[in-house]
Amino acid sequence: MSSESKLVSAVSRRDFIKASAALGGNALFGGAWAAGSDAPEKKEIRVGFIPLTDCASVVMASVQKFDEKYGIKIIPSKEASWAAVRDKLVSGELDAAHVLYGLVYGVHMGIGGSQKDMAVLMTLNNNGQGISLATQMKDKGAVDGPSLKKVVAASAPGTYTFAQTFPTGTHAMWLYYWLATHDIHPFNDVKTIVVPPPQMVANVRVGNMHGFSVGEPWNQRAIIDKVGFSVATSQDVWPDHPEKVLGTTSDWVAKNPNSARALTAAILEASRWIDASQSNRRTTAETIAVRSYVNTDMDVILGRMLGRYENGLGKTWDDAHPMQFFNDGAVNFPYLSDGMWFLTQHRRWKLLDKEPDYLGVARAINRIDIYKQAATAAGVSLPKSEMRTSRLIDGAVWDGKEPAKYAGAFKVRG
Repeated sequence: MSSESKLVSAVSRRDFIKASAALGGNALFGGAWAAGSDAPEKKEIRVGFIPLTDCASVVMASVQKFDEKYGIKIIPSKEASWAAVRDKLVSGELDAAHVLYGLVYGVHMGIGGSQKDMAVLMTLNNNGQGISLATQMKDKGAVDGPSLKKVVAASAPGTYTFAQTFPTGTHAMWLYYWLATHDIHPFNDVKTIVVPPPQMVANVRVGNMHGFSVGEPWNQRAIIDKVGFSVATSQDVWPDHPEKVLGTTSDWVAKNPNSARALTAAILEASRWIDASQSNRRTTAETIAVRSYVNTDMDVILGRMLGRYENGLGKTWDDAHPMQFFNDGAVNFPYLSDGMWFLTQHRRWKLLDKEPDYLGVARAINRIDIYKQAATAAGVSLPKSEMRTSRLIDGAVWDGKEPAKYAGAFKVRG
């Protein structure tokens, strides 16, 4: 018996996790060690994704074979809409998914679909979404938040239609927050509809809406196709905000804890690889641009993935908070305060009819235990706190403290 095998048999599971880091981080799920009690229960893991730039770490974990290192095979599954992702997660047709943070919380709370206990294994990315207006809005004088307010106020309520991608999701929350910051009520002053991300550009082209909130590359695609222009990035609303997560059901984690750790570790490795260099980001853009993934021109993805922005009105800039996949693990940790924020917004807009147990819900959903074990296996740093502090576009500070007070303090709310 090798010294490594003796070590495994001699230590507890907790000590084994600690020992794996000392042995190079690969011990937990790879090689001969995967034959033991920590072997993944399910070797082939079907992971859903929507055609967006931020599906990259799921795709690259498979393409670059980081999954094999942890004894699993990731099978990326392209989905048509967030509603389809939700339904397939709940039914078990998907094992896990690249999914909207707020969707996971909504399903867990029984809003936006049937109630199902859910789990967030890690955050996949920060930043990189956007709010766009249809080109004709420029002719009406709306080129930013204040001018949009004037245009909306001069017309009957509901004259203008804005699209987001899922009622409890991130894009809805960025849109509502941005509109409300400019004193535009997202339900009373304008009409809001749901449109799947890949269909945004086609719908704005035929005049179905006057603005939309979506992930990249669809804001940039609207600029290139000359049907829309950018008025805000999501990082304007909240610098380094949480965006997509690796989501699954609580039942799946309970049945497959080792697979959950292996999946998380593999995607952590891919996240680190993507952010390691601009060259890796370019390779990622080339990979995900193909028909089986995002299905658009590589150049449409690459610019904003590298942090190089244009707004379609003549302005170009290098963004201070571009889409990030890793940032030494700071992106990926499932902060409790991040999850709680979505609950505050669901409460703000009366998607929740009463105050939830903000911290209790976040602790139930965000599987920090699984994440820490996976991070240890992948050699990824852990933060000192399960909470973090942020300042949003309106000057409001969010730190996870007094969530009910925070949710109720907004001037514009449901």
